[in-house]
Amino acid sequence: MMTQRQSEGAHSSGPVLSGPEGGALSHHRPRPIWRTSRPLRAVLVGATGAGALAALVWTAATGFVEPYVALAFCLVVAAGELARITLPGHREVAPIASAGAISYALLLSLGAGPLHHSALQVVAVVALGVALGELPHIAVGRGPRVEDVARRVFATALVAVAFRPLVERLDLSGPSVTATLLMATLVMFAWAVDSLTAAVLRAERLRTRLAVAVRDELRAQFATGVAIGSSGVLIALACTVTGLAGLLVFIAPLLVSQVAFRRHAEVRRTYLETVRALSRVTEVGGYVENGHSRRVSHLAHGIACELGLAEAELLELEYAALMHDIGQLSLREPIAAGATVLASPREQRRIAELGSAIIRETGVLDNVAETVRRQCEPLAGDGDEGVPPLGSRIIKVANAFDDLVGENGDAERRTAVLERLRMDTDSEYDPRVVDALATVLSRV
Repeated sequence: MMTQRQSEGAHSSGPVLSGPEGGALSHHRPRPIWRTSRPLRAVLVGATGAGALAALVWTAATGFVEPYVALAFCLVVAAGELARITLPGHREVAPIASAGAISYALLLSLGAGPLHHSALQVVAVVALGVALGELPHIAVGRGPRVEDVARRVFATALVAVAFRPLVERLDLSGPSVTATLLMATLVMFAWAVDSLTAAVLRAERLRTRLAVAVRDELRAQFATGVAIGSSGVLIALACTVTGLAGLLVFIAPLLVSQVAFRRHAEVRRTYLETVRALSRVTEVGGYVENGHSRRVSHLAHGIACELGLAEAELLELEYAALMHDIGQLSLREPIAAGATVLASPREQRRIAELGSAIIRETGVLDNVAETVRRQCEPLAGDGDEGVPPLGSRIIKVANAFDDLVGENGDAERRTAVLERLRMDTDSEYDPRVVDALATVLSRV
C-alpha cells in the first residue's frame, strides 16, 4: 500500500543527502577516481595549480627581483590566508591576502626606487604566500575549498599579467592619474571575471541556473570586492610614497572590515543552527521520524535549485522546510510515523497554521511563517488567496515524498511514490515541482 511505509525498506540502502550547500544529492555507489561531477572546478584548479607551479619554478630558476619586497608581501598574503573567513553561502574569502596580492601586482615603486618584478614573480609570490597561510589550517583539519583558493590566485594573475607589461611600456614609475585609472579598471575587470567564475562554479555545484548564480554572486561579492579592490589600489599607491609602511597602514582598515564580515557570518551561522536545533524538537518528542526535517530540507533545496530560486529565497526555504512540522507539537496524539500526508486535510491545515503561529512569534521570519502556513494547500489554493507561494508548493512535494518513502526507501519504492505524486498534479501538487523532484532523484 502506498499509504504505509514498508518495514523491509528500513534495511535497504537509500540515497545519501548532502547539505544544502554541498551540491547535488549523491548516491552511495562509488564514483571512478578518474571521473568528476564538477569538471569546470577541476579545470580551474588544475590550470591555476599548474600555472602557479610553473611560475614558482621559473622565478626560483631566474632569481627573485627585489627579494625583500617579495618576502614582505608574501608574508602579508600568508597572514591574510591564515585569517580567512567563511561568509554566508559557504563563500570562503581572505580579504587581507587578496588585497595584499593585488597591491603587489600593481606596485610601481617603493619609496624612491622603481620596481621591476614580473607577472610570473607576482604569481609565484602569491602562490607561495597562500600555501604558507593554508598549512596551519590543513594541519588541524580545516582544509580550504580548493576552488576558492584557485580563484584568489587566478584573480591576482589576471591583474598581474595585464598590468606588469604596461608598467614598462607606459613608463609608469609613480602615482599618476593614468596609473590610478588603469589600476582601478583592471581591478574592476578582475572582480567581474572572478564573480563570473564563482557563479559558474556555483551553478555547477548546486545544479542551478547560471543567470541566477551570476546575480547571486554579484550581489554577495559586491561589498567584499569593493573593500579588497580599493585597498589593493590604495596600498600600491601608498607604497610608492611611504615604502612598506603603506602596506601596514592600509591593511588596518581592511582588518576592521574583515572583523565586521566575520561577525555577520557568525550571526547568520548561529541563527541557522538555532533553527536546525528547533526543528529537532519534533523528532525528540517522537512526532516525526529522526532526520525527517533534514531530509525534507535537502530535497526542497535541490528542487529549488533546479527551479532557479535565488540565494535569499533558498535560505528562507531552508528555514521553512526545517520547521514545516513544528505545528505537530500541538497534537495530543502524534500522527503515525509523523506522516502528515496521511492526515486529513483539516488536520494538515491545523498543523500548518499552528506551526506558522509559532514561527511568527520570532518577529523576523514572516515570509517563512507564510510559507509554512500554506504548505498543505492544494495546487489551486485554498479560499481567496490564490495559488500558494512556490516555496510552499516545494515543501508540500518534498514532505509528501519523504513521508511515503522514509529514510531507507529503495529505488523501486521511490519510483512508485514519484508516480503517485504525478497522478495528483492536477489537484494537489505543482507539476513543475514534481518534475524538478524527478530530476533531483535521477542524480542519486
